[in-house]
Amino acid sequence: MGKPKKEVDTRFSKFGTVSFTAITKVNDFVDFLEKGKVMGTECKDCGLKFFPPRADCHRCLTSNMAWFEVSGTGKLMSYSKLGFAPIGFGDDLPYAIALLDSEDYKVFGRIAGDVPEEDIRIGMAMKTRANTLPGGQLNYVFEKA
Repeated sequence: MGKPKKEVDTRFSKFGTVSFTAITKVNDFVDFLEKGKVMGTECKDCGLKFFPPRADCHRCLTSNMAWFEVSGTGKLMSYSKLGFAPIGFGDDLPYAIALLDSEDYKVFGRIAGDVPEEDIRIGMAMKTRANTLPGGQLNYVFEKA
């Protein structure tokens, strides 16, 4: 008799339009998205916050991390409307990617498709929310605060 086969945790394959990896040390991120929460990680030793979440702190070189909810508003620092897309994202066009500054950390992601382009302004307040894509894939988007 052989050894029992080890179960592989592939929850991360549900993240994004195209999932580039099924296995990560932060698979719980997908569970939180399913519950409508966008979460980052914070190093319990030095307090450094990460989004997207990381399992290891590059400052302390430890894995002593805790989850925190990405909530409140952030300031739109930069954005770009995409007219061309990498393979697998063509059906999403056009869409806008952006960077929000939430003071303690930066958040990179997409602007929600229902935000009119003429309303988007650098410096505007936006919030991050969990989103379900067609086919059940999960991501997060930015919307007007």
